[in-house]
Amino acid sequence: QVQLVDSGGGLVQPGGSLRLSCVASGATFSADTMAAWFRQAPGKEREFVAAIKWSAGGTYYNEFAKGRFIISRDNAKNTVYLQMNSLKPEDTAIYYCAADRGGQAGTDLSRYDYWGQGTQVTVSS
Repeated sequence: QVQLVDSGGGLVQPGGSLRLSCVASGATFSADTMAAWFRQAPGKEREFVAAIKWSAGGTYYNEFAKGRFIISRDNAKNTVYLQMNSLKPEDTAIYYCAADRGGQAGTDLSRYDYWGQGTQVTVSS
């Protein structure tokens, strides 16, 4: 059984940066895996942020993340990262990593098999 542990959240001022990490344990991500980050702000639905194909490294971003966020992975460490730059107050949310064994989930959160516990990101002066 795969377990995802995400971390790296915190309080940051507008314009600042954070790097989130998601470590998978219990099994190694297969070549077909798609790993992703979602976020959920208070009173809002969980939304897609970015995803990466484990084997080829192809990446996908929501519009608000393009040019500011970078998703990456370290195969040897079984870890996915989300580098967030130029953070805005509207980026405040709980960020969750997720993994889809089949690699086809894309932006559809209902198709992800595993979820991290979430890490709080607060952007405020």
